Amino acid sequence: MAATPGIPASELDDGDLERELRHLYETRADTFFGGSDQALARHTERMLELEAEYARRHPERAAPDELRTRAGSRERAGQEP
Repeated sequence: MAATPGIPASELDDGDLERELRHLYETRADTFFGGSDQALARHTERMLELEAEYARRHPERAAPDELRTRAGSRERAGQEP
């Protein structure tokens, strides 16, 4: 895609980064169901950029809940990994 509008995720402070992510999640369904292919592609591109930056800064917050992994689920059910 061409140059993207908006402040690069790496330049946002933590509060703005989280706010931008939450806003994108709020608008995802509208973009998916009512936006053009170009709008959806741009939305997805920005979402992935922000998520990657958030995960880079806060790996402990972006890690999956252990019970939502296959191994954690099997352990909870008393099954072998």
